[in-house]
Amino acid sequence: MISVDWTLGLQFLNFIILLIILNKLLYRPLKRIIGERNETITGSHAKAKDLEADIDEKMQSYQQQLNDAKVTANEERNKLKKVANEEEATILSEAHGKATIRLQAIKTQVANEAGDASKTLKSEAKSLAGQITTKILGRELA
Repeated sequence: MISVDWTLGLQFLNFIILLIILNKLLYRPLKRIIGERNETITGSHAKAKDLEADIDEKMQSYQQQLNDAKVTANEERNKLKKVANEEEATILSEAHGKATIRLQAIKTQVANEAGDASKTLKSEAKSLAGQITTKILGRELA
């Protein structure tokens, strides 16, 4: 059975002294270390959120720059197509004009040659007709 005497008070005093010593040597440093760790973790979370926000902002900026570059490239491509189409039309127009002039020159040349050939054939036809008549009749025509 437990008796209440002076040893109970001594054990109570021993418990209080042990509690004070453990508080100074173990509990306070442990609470301080845990608090520092919590602050470090909280700071790391805050840094991570800041970095994530910064990354999101940079990605949006990058996407905007990419879209701007695409728009600029499309505009430049359209301008180049327009210039190319205009140059093509000019070149085709010039080629058509040159071809028309060349065709007209060829037609004129062919007509001239046909006229010359016709004159030559007419003169040769008269000569050949005379020769044929002479051979058939056996004498020359007067």
